[in-house]
Parts: sequence; C-alpha cells; structure tokens
Amino acid sequence: MSQSGQPPVVTRFAPSPTGFLHIGGARTALFNWLYAKSVGGVMRLRIEDTDKARSTSEAIDAILDSLAWLGLDHDGETVFQSQRADRHAAVANELLAAGKAYKCYATPDELTQMREEARAAGKPPRYDGRWRDRPDTDAPEGAPFAVRIKAPQDGLTVVDDQVQGPVNTPNKDLDDFIILRSDGTPTYMLAVVVDDHEMGVTHVIRGDDHLTNAARQSILYDALGWQRPSFAHIPLIHGPDGAKLSKRHGAVGAEAYRADGFLPETMRNYLARLGWAHGDEEIFSTDQAIAWFGFDGMGKSAARFDVQKLTALNAHYMRSMDDEAFGEALRISLPHLPNRDRLPDPLVGEPKARFETALPGLRERARTLVELIDSAAFLFADRPLAMDDKAAGLLTDEARGHLGALHEIYSGLSEWDVDALEAATKGYAEKTGIKLGAVAQPLRAALTGSKTSPGIYDVLMALGREESLARISDQTAAS
Repeated sequence: MSQSGQPPVVTRFAPSPTGFLHIGGARTALFNWLYAKSVGGVMRLRIEDTDKARSTSEAIDAILDSLAWLGLDHDGETVFQSQRADRHAAVANELLAAGKAYKCYATPDELTQMREEARAAGKPPRYDGRWRDRPDTDAPEGAPFAVRIKAPQDGLTVVDDQVQGPVNTPNKDLDDFIILRSDGTPTYMLAVVVDDHEMGVTHVIRGDDHLTNAARQSILYDALGWQRPSFAHIPLIHGPDGAKLSKRHGAVGAEAYRADGFLPETMRNYLARLGWAHGDEEIFSTDQAIAWFGFDGMGKSAARFDVQKLTALNAHYMRSMDDEAFGEALRISLPHLPNRDRLPDPLVGEPKARFETALPGLRERARTLVELIDSAAFLFADRPLAMDDKAAGLLTDEARGHLGALHEIYSGLSEWDVDALEAATKGYAEKTGIKLGAVAQPLRAALTGSKTSPGIYDVLMALGREESLARISDQTAAS
C-alpha cells in the first residue's frame, strides 16, 4: 500500500453488457487481473451500461458468471457507469465553466452537411469548430446544444504506451469531440475518464482498437488537471486465417468454451499466451503467470486463436491436474455441459463410486469434459447394452465363445482386482493360443457397447464383479 492507503496499482475491466463475454474481453480481463496480482495491486470491475437500448441484466449476469468461472475475481464493489451520469455531467459543466469546453448549437442537418463536404474534399469527417469561439447569444433562444471539449489545435498529443511505445497523434486530427450530448447525457469518452480517475485506476490495459481513444482521453485528463493513467494497448485476437476473430471462426463467447468442456485452468493458460509470452514457455500454472507477467512480454502483432492448440492444451490439463482440483473443476462445469444427462442425477452412492473408479482412465483419454462424460456413459447404461456398429462387429460367434470362457474364469476369482483380472485374461489368451486383442476387444464391446474405452481392466474394476459378469453374460446368451 502507498502512504495514502491506496494500492500502488489499480487496473480495471470495463465490459459493455450487450451480450456474452467475448473471448477477447476475457483475455483483457485476464491481463488486467494478472498484472494487478503480479505487482500486489487490485483489479476493479466497471459495467459500462450506458447504452440502455442494448444493455441487459441477462448480459451482466452472463459476464459475471463467465468471470467467476475463469477464476478472475475483482476487488471492491462493482461500479455501474449508468449510475454515475450526474457526476459525469457535473464534470462536463466544470469544464464549461472553466472555458475548457463550449456549447455547440450545430443542428443535425449542419453536422450532416459538414460530413458530406469533408468526404467530397477527400478529408476525414470532422466537426469544423464553428461554435468554438462564438458567443451563446448567437444561438436561437432555447436552442438545444451539446458540450464539446476545446481540444488543442496545434502540436501533438503523445501517449506513452506500455506496449506500443510512444504514439503521436497530430492535434489537427483530433476535433472538438462531444462530451455531453444535447439531451444532457455524457458520452463514452467523458464517462470513462471520470470513472477511471475516481476509481483510482493507475493502469488502463485494453485492446489496441482503443488506441485512438487514448489520445482523446488524454486531452480530457490534461484539461481536468488529472494525472493520466499508464496505457497499455494489447493486440487484438484474430482467427487462424488472420481475420479478426468472429463467429465464423467458431465460438467467440467464454461461456461457449465452458459448455464445450474446456477447463478454466486451460483457458487462463491459453489466453495468457495470446499476445504475451515468457520465453518459450507454453504450459504454465496461474501462479507462474502471475510471477512472470509484465508488459515486456507483450507483442505488438495480433495473436491467432487456434482451437486445435486449445484442445491439445486442455487434454494436458485433463491428464495432469491433481484429483482435488480436477474434481472441483468438473463440479463447477457439470451443470453447463450439454451431455450432463448422461450421468445419473444426483451422482451419489454406488454410481458415484463407479464413476470415481473409472475417472483416472477416462481422464487419460478425454480431451474435454464433454468427451469425458460421453466416454463415461457406459458406466450407467441399462442392460442389455445397446451396441454401436463397430462394437457389434466385434461380437462374432467365436468372440462370444471366448467371452463365455472368460465369464467362467472371472466368476471363480477370489479377488476382483486389476492384477487378478489381468493375469486371468492373459492366461486364457496364452492357453488358447490367441492374441490378447482377440479377447480384449470383444470384452470391451460387451462391457461398454463401444470399441473404445478406458483400459479394459479399469473398466472391469469400475463396473465391479456383479455388473461386469452380467454384461458378459448378456452377450454370451445372445449367441
């Protein structure tokens, strides 16, 4: 903490609640969170809900839910920008009173004409400053007006960006932008500056599509005599084809990846690597990311989102997470998985024990939680099992004969454990002179209804003696 009691670094995540949490927004939140954690600071959350036509409570809930799933907590109360409109307007009026802003009475028709004339002359459409130095008495009595900032007209506005370096914008390219609309509502540009300042934000980390906003916001900071925050504009996320990430590349909302069975640990790791790096490290824990994170690892070019790489990384986490962490991740994600109904609800008692016994083998083969649930469905299937086509093809008359023999051998085992089952199965294959696969594959089909599953002995252990023998018996009786 500083001597004032304020944390030395305050970052913020400020989404607009007009839909789901975009994967780019999720990464922005992550970078703000990581940086704050790395330097002992805090991250604040502000909901920029001033667009009443598009902002919804459902979108707010979806954003908060996605942030919670990703494990990105924030400090302090959530700030809602719409509740601060009076304060924003008050600041605009302070600038007006100080002569640093002015009333603009230009009509919509005049503004349209300005834009058309600028385009015809091959110039960017900008306000021409016609009310900058005119007295209010020139306007018709009671005419509506907007409030515009008196932007500097000469020289440069320089933004010392932590990622992009010094960004110089000629002031002639920055017109006197509106800070208060004619209906008295503040614009985004003003609201952001006022809120960031009064929330104590020291570092603004956001996508580089906001880079042009930084120059205009710097003009406002300077006019108000407030210290500018440190800006860091990170490159956008593109799809594999190099185009800006959009729905045509697949899912773009964070909640869609939860529904697809990705783990939050995976998402934090993968998103951190989109635009930031620590040497050649590809796989790292969240604690490592916090320890290593900094602006020196940021790239300037757009990062490419690759679902195949994300899936491969998720498979790594599926296999390598400790049991407790994996169990918690599964518990949190389970209600959101589309195939949740393939598991008993509630998952308790003998079915729970069966699932937990099979879980190590299921985790070893699954790339996502959705795949894991699909591959676990055999544990709870009703007898006689429905066979998929490949499994049915394995159950020839000869194979059923082997199953009958194994049923008899397994029934006589004094111990039902992996060692005893493996010894009995291999012993039968050696005695009859057949390859182990010629026994194991039909056995897998009989036990799971599929050609693929966890290891066959893991399956036998998960199902237990009674259920395993019953499923084998179903297939020998069908011969």
